[in-house]
Amino acid sequence: MKSYRFVVHGKVQGVYYRKTINENATLVGFNGYVKNLADGSVEACVTCKNEIEFKQFRKILKKGSMASSVKSLEKFEIDEVFSNGFEIRY
Repeated sequence: MKSYRFVVHGKVQGVYYRKTINENATLVGFNGYVKNLADGSVEACVTCKNEIEFKQFRKILKKGSMASSVKSLEKFEIDEVFSNGFEIRY
């Protein structure tokens, strides 16, 4: 099991991006969170059981909402483990 922090760049604030990520991640059963950052990007953290889950979560982030446009994803491995569902943080 590994945890990741993603920073999502592009048109990702004010376009229901976090809401869509939260809905899709919850539907699949991911644990973690998504939140806006002050620079206009979005942070998403998740714990994945395997490579398949990692790829699935990354695909959810890239797709975003209908009005969003993801230009790039930065990925970092982190030590925190998430286990209480998926949420939007403020």
